[in-house]
Amino acid sequence: MIDIRGLCKRHGSLEVLRDLSFSVEKGEVAAIIGPSGGGKSTLLRCINGLEIFDRGEIKVGSDLLTATATPRERSTLVRSIRSKVGFVFQQFNLFPHLDAIGNVIEAPVHVLGKRRDEAMADARELLAKVGLSDKERAFSHELSGGQQQRVAIARALAMHPEVLLLDEPTSSLDPSMASEVMSVLADLAKGGQTMIVVTHQLGLFRAVASTVLTLAGGAAVKKDL
Repeated sequence: MIDIRGLCKRHGSLEVLRDLSFSVEKGEVAAIIGPSGGGKSTLLRCINGLEIFDRGEIKVGSDLLTATATPRERSTLVRSIRSKVGFVFQQFNLFPHLDAIGNVIEAPVHVLGKRRDEAMADARELLAKVGLSDKERAFSHELSGGQQQRVAIARALAMHPEVLLLDEPTSSLDPSMASEVMSVLADLAKGGQTMIVVTHQLGLFRAVASTVLTLAGGAAVKKDL
């Protein structure tokens, strides 16, 4: 599903990712761990086209993004990749002026061009999947941290991504809220959702991760299967 070869990313003289290669198969859940500053979040941002890398290539499905792509080629490829890849941020990033269901339908309606009634029906199913059927009209300030993160997961799933990228999805949550989110991710894993999860809390993810990649200094130093 995702194949990364020789990936390098620099910020000035700092080499954030250094000749990194790894792959994730369809239906696999890969946990990425390592010290802060090791390149974990940068790797996710490169996969989703939020960062431009300096060398190497990233293949998502049939789309091959290379460091040598022209701006026009890159723009076309990134649009295609983002149609396959959902992103869940550490800090939720919900739209504060929209309620939970409004957050979930925003991209399907305005990006995919779905009819509002179809998007609403899909959103209700997704909110039920993450255990928030009773919170569809709640705004972010009315939700706990765990509930906000579950809305963020539903919002990402509303685009029906082939791969879900999650950047520290439980790190800002207390243990009870983290377990709420973990339960949702475990159900997604059982359903065959391909995921790459950056985390400092490997203990939470041992039950669902099929691959564990350790990054340090921008390089893969260990891979557990």
